[in-house]
Amino acid sequence: MAQVKAVSAKDIARFLKAVPQLLRLPAQKMWIDYDEEVDVLYISFRKPQRATDSVMRDDGIIVRTCGKEIVGLTILDASTR
Repeated sequence: MAQVKAVSAKDIARFLKAVPQLLRLPAQKMWIDYDEEVDVLYISFRKPQRATDSVMRDDGIIVRTCGKEIVGLTILDASTR
């Protein structure tokens, strides 16, 4: 089971800076998971996360699709972005 870290005021301030960008996304709901061990961020726009295809972009982002709809993103080396 993942250990939950304490959230500081500084963490909240960084999150609040991201809010305007998140509100511009076309998805109404998102599920976000981060695997610190491999430094990968998973963002899903549908639940369950069922993709029928995926494309690896040159920038280390994997776009997961189901038909023509983007259902999620996998972001490699997330902590360095």
